[in-house]
Amino acid sequence: MTDQIYYETMYILRPDIAEDEVTNHIDKYNKLLEEVGGKILDSQMRGKRRLAYQIAKHREGIYVQLSHQGDGQHIFKIEKAMRLSEDVIRYLTVKQEGPLPTPRSSSKGSNQSEKKEIDNTDSTIKSESKEEETNNKKTTTSEYPSSQVKESQES
Repeated sequence: MTDQIYYETMYILRPDIAEDEVTNHIDKYNKLLEEVGGKILDSQMRGKRRLAYQIAKHREGIYVQLSHQGDGQHIFKIEKAMRLSEDVIRYLTVKQEGPLPTPRSSSKGSNQSEKKEIDNTDSTIKSESKEEETNNKKTTTSEYPSSQVKESQES
C-alpha cells in the first residue's frame, strides 16, 4: 500500500456552544467540504479541552479533527468559512503524507475486544509495578545494619 497525501484540519469552537450546535457546525463544514470537491476521510469531535493560552477571552475550546482529501483548492474555501464564523476561534490545516486514516468504527464488538486487550495490558503493568514495589521495599537501607550502609556509601 502506497502512502497518499491527505489534509488534516483541526478547528476549535467556542466552549459555550450547545452540543447540538456543535453537531450542526461539524455537519456544516463536512457538507461544505464535499460541495467544494473534497472527500472526507474521518471527522471526530475531540471534546472540550483547556487551551494553552487564552483565545478571545476563552480558556477552553471544543476541538474537532477533520481528515480529508482533495486538490488543495478546497482548503481555501473551508478556511474562509471558518474565518467568517464567530464560533470558530482557531483552525489549522496540515498536509499529511502516509496511510489514509480510517474512520473509527461504531461497532461495539470490536471496541469491547480492544478494551479487553487494554485491560489485560493494564493488569500486567499493575502486577509488574507491584512486584517492583515489593522488591524496592526489601532493599531499603533501614533493614541493613548501619555498618553495612556506611560501607556501601563509601565505595
